[in-house]
Amino acid sequence: MDRVELARVVRAARARIAPEEVGLPTGPGRRVAGLRREEVAVLAGLSVEYVVRLEQGRGPQPSTQVLTSLTRALRLERDERDQVFRLAGSSPPLSGRIEMSVRPSVLRLLERLSDVPALVLSAKGDVLAQNPMAGALLGDLMRWPDGQRNIIWQRFLGGGVTHVAPRPEEDEAAAQQCVGLLRTARSRYPHDPDLRSLTEELIDGSERFWSMWEEGRSTTSRSMRKTIEHPGLGTLALDCDTLLLPDTDQSMIVYSAAPGTREAAALDTLHAAGRGDADSQVY
Repeated sequence: MDRVELARVVRAARARIAPEEVGLPTGPGRRVAGLRREEVAVLAGLSVEYVVRLEQGRGPQPSTQVLTSLTRALRLERDERDQVFRLAGSSPPLSGRIEMSVRPSVLRLLERLSDVPALVLSAKGDVLAQNPMAGALLGDLMRWPDGQRNIIWQRFLGGGVTHVAPRPEEDEAAAQQCVGLLRTARSRYPHDPDLRSLTEELIDGSERFWSMWEEGRSTTSRSMRKTIEHPGLGTLALDCDTLLLPDTDQSMIVYSAAPGTREAAALDTLHAAGRGDADSQVY
């Protein structure tokens, strides 16, 4: 581990990110170029003290999970991300592993979708990023612990996606799609250890998952209707479309409603409420 060079690279990457790129306000009170350490810590899900120690070249060797979160927060391209992994004494993610970093261009697109809820998922259902509208509709999914920040894990072993209250037919279709997506991922990434661990945990912990898994079906993401029970806006039936990002095997999930409907008015209400929120940011 090259602590000195790693510290320099992290500091430089932080200084390159304009606050508005991650939905943070700019103003005369800023004394540093780019993001503050506190802001990087929030985006990466780390403590401020940890980021400070890392930038001062005196931190412990970061784990793979920490490096993945940090390089995602710093919006590093693949070559830059791999450099950070090597400086930290870790092997960069292999081509045969599921991609867990979101490209900066995709994050920019997520930011531009300011009036509709949207989130980015990995090939095995990990929530990699969400925009403020998704947080307002579904809750802050990025606060789920590591290993549980996954919509398939949440469906079968957790409490489900916050505020999603599907009707029985929706629930069955969504559950079948989750299992099918995981089977497809297993066929594409047979040597990914995190995918293998997730599958084994689901098989051991959920009889419903095991039963569906034994059926042997594979599938890809499909558009569907989803029912959301929002605490302030009531029951919303929204269109849920999936935009595939083939080169990374990731998907962007976008919620919308037809113009003139009660659901469209509810999304407008969420958007108007969020415009004045200085803490809104894309994770």
